[in-house]
Amino acid sequence: MAASLAAIQGGVATPLGFRAAGISAGIKPSGNPDLMLLVADAPAQVAAVFTTNKVVAAPVIVSREHIARAGGLTRAIVVNSGCANACTGDVGLRDAREMTSETARLVGCAAEQVLVSSTGVIGVALPMAKVRAGLPRAFAALGADQGPAAARAIMTTDLSPKESARRVSIGAREAVIGGMAKGAGMIEPMMATMLGFVTTDAAVPPALLDRALREAVDATFNAITVDGDSSTNDCVMLLASGASGAVVDESSYTAFRDALTEVCRDLALAIVRGGEGATKLVTVNVTGAASSDEARRAAKVIANSLLVKTAIHGGDPNWGRLICAAGRAGVAFDASRAAVTMGSIVLFKDGQPHDEMAAAAADYLKGTDLTIGVDLGSGTAASRVWTCDLSAEYVRINADYRT
Repeated sequence: MAASLAAIQGGVATPLGFRAAGISAGIKPSGNPDLMLLVADAPAQVAAVFTTNKVVAAPVIVSREHIARAGGLTRAIVVNSGCANACTGDVGLRDAREMTSETARLVGCAAEQVLVSSTGVIGVALPMAKVRAGLPRAFAALGADQGPAAARAIMTTDLSPKESARRVSIGAREAVIGGMAKGAGMIEPMMATMLGFVTTDAAVPPALLDRALREAVDATFNAITVDGDSSTNDCVMLLASGASGAVVDESSYTAFRDALTEVCRDLALAIVRGGEGATKLVTVNVTGAASSDEARRAAKVIANSLLVKTAIHGGDPNWGRLICAAGRAGVAFDASRAAVTMGSIVLFKDGQPHDEMAAAAADYLKGTDLTIGVDLGSGTAASRVWTCDLSAEYVRINADYRT
């Protein structure tokens, strides 16, 4: 790792100028934490990306409106877990707006400077009495050391909280980037992730902040899939406080973008590694594509193939499933020049199988961090996507999700 970029312990409240909190408001029947506040000491510049699903949850609608009305400045984000507040009509919009106005009253800012997110079951109304009672307690619990509590409060079926932080040199100063995310199922974002919140104490002009977020997201959150489903609530929000005194400009943009990408990659891979029922993290490398878009498309088809995912779970080196998935991806594909690898083991190349390597590949698949590769034999472009295996536990979790 370059001396200008270092991984550090921390999360969303680690950068200067931010405090966080996570409490139990009673939204979840389990009593687990379910209400999160993230507050900036002063208005912070914000960039965000949201779900591409045509069914959009009330918090996404409200947050988009507030970013536009507040000129891209934000003081706080309020998040509940245990209820998605999606497909809840006018009542859902009213509740999302009330969450922002009540938070604004506590923080001392305009409601438009508060963003809102929700995650959980679709089609259920928020228990607003519990949210109203919980918000003052969350505000009282705010602290720069409460990032871990905030990361727990946004979890649903996640097995553990997801946090990451980096310190990066920007000119003669150092800045910190920290973040947290949640997500374990209903995951193929196509823009971001389930819920992701990232902060930095660098000062970043709006255009550069938006550009950095979109480039980082495309290489990380947009490159993961657990089950091929995109949620109604997906978003990633990036806040910049400027409290460190480090200022990002074109000359330091790459360093900042790279550090942001590292944080986002940590969080994205944690989502896949902790996917519902997952036992293996799988890196899918597609090479030899006619274009970058075609490489990404093929990689996603392979990563989402139920036959590929179940074969990996069972330790079956069935390279034919990878070939078939690549062949139906709708991209340029030359089987006579294609290749399939598992780790460094070649199972198919230039139209010929190498079944003598099946035993070695089966042994390789016993691991928990795996790489599979497909060369499309049609060009020089490449793409990388991360996924996980598909187990019976995934079926059990999602069969019982509401009941």
